[in-house]
Amino acid sequence: MLALSAEEQALAQGRDGPGPALALRLLAEAGRLLGAERLIPVASAHIDGCLYHGDGGTEFAERLVAGGARVAVPSTTNVGALDLLRPQNVRLQGHERAMALRLMRAHEALGCRPSWTCAPYQAGHRPAAGSDVAWGESNAVAFVNSVLGARTNRYGDFLDLACAVAGRAPDYGLHRPEARRATLLVELGGLNPALFAEEAFYPVLGAWYGRAVGEAVGVVAGLPPGLAATLAADLAEDRLKAFGAAAASTGSVALFHIAGVTPEAPDTATALGGMAPREVLRPDAAALLAARDGLSTVSGERLDAVALGSPHFSLAEFRALHAALAGRRAAVPVYACTGRHTLAQLEASGLSEDLQASGVRLIADTCVVVTPILESFTGVLMTNSGKFAHYAPGNTGYGAVFGSLVDCVESAVAGRVLRDERLWR
Repeated sequence: MLALSAEEQALAQGRDGPGPALALRLLAEAGRLLGAERLIPVASAHIDGCLYHGDGGTEFAERLVAGGARVAVPSTTNVGALDLLRPQNVRLQGHERAMALRLMRAHEALGCRPSWTCAPYQAGHRPAAGSDVAWGESNAVAFVNSVLGARTNRYGDFLDLACAVAGRAPDYGLHRPEARRATLLVELGGLNPALFAEEAFYPVLGAWYGRAVGEAVGVVAGLPPGLAATLAADLAEDRLKAFGAAAASTGSVALFHIAGVTPEAPDTATALGGMAPREVLRPDAAALLAARDGLSTVSGERLDAVALGSPHFSLAEFRALHAALAGRRAAVPVYACTGRHTLAQLEASGLSEDLQASGVRLIADTCVVVTPILESFTGVLMTNSGKFAHYAPGNTGYGAVFGSLVDCVESAVAGRVLRDERLWR
């Protein structure tokens, strides 16, 4: 039975106005349903509910604003349904466009930092290891839990904003140390060592992992010597980002451990809490090839668009894209989604002009899978993102083809699907 403190009871009864009272009551009821015995303070929040899915979300946020609510902790905003920097990028019209804008503005009025990115950790929102936070958006949750070592459950729309306004979250699930212990062991021995150097390996491994473990917490071991140190470096965060995003899409992964890399897994035994795993999984080359092929829903050479940046592209990824293009121009539209913080860095570096001259369309604040940006409602989309590949067919109507970043660039320049199969076969 959840018990509220005297302070929480006062908030729920309207001491600070109807907005904070609504947030606290919603949070308390959710906590009761989840079996929590108390609410705990959180250090920050990341709000997924600022993406327009219908008028209810806008009306909820505006009701909080009208009731005098403000976020009680530093809170960033996930992608919205509009590119506020380049409004012409989004084809949303009429009532839906107006409501999407109202929703984004309401979150700003509540005091959220208008980051408009699914990768707030790239925009400086990096809570300390061991701190409790309330984050939404599946890849962001996986990253903040696994790579940064903060503690959150997957907080969905309305609940994420309620946590931010109340400055609290229910004490259950991944907030509790015992729930963070790995129960599965994934051993990677026997794979071609060259695969580990391929950026496309990590979303493929994540796609396999998500399907294999579901919502369980696992620890990945057996990386080649020296690779753990490489993955632990700042420049390799994009690989961990890609792994976690794919795992959270194909499964319900909110926390993973990689032995020798992530903060709660200095070694396999520590990640397992000194206990034996209940299951050991050993993916072989055939299993990973099947996972890679499973990210494509169409075959053949037809290509209508390339989409990159789910999660949002980092500056390092833009540099890799620039190098792969080498001044050539794409024959099909190339959409690169990113946060406005990275876009500012890209413009300062001088690379944005080169990329746009090569036919790259820069998208900020949103992405092609969640709002109408693509030029039609059917076609074939190629991507190096496991998350894009998983969601694009259902969300956009496009068939998906998965490939490496180099595959995507070579295909975009040629105007047809080209993939280098040598490593995978």
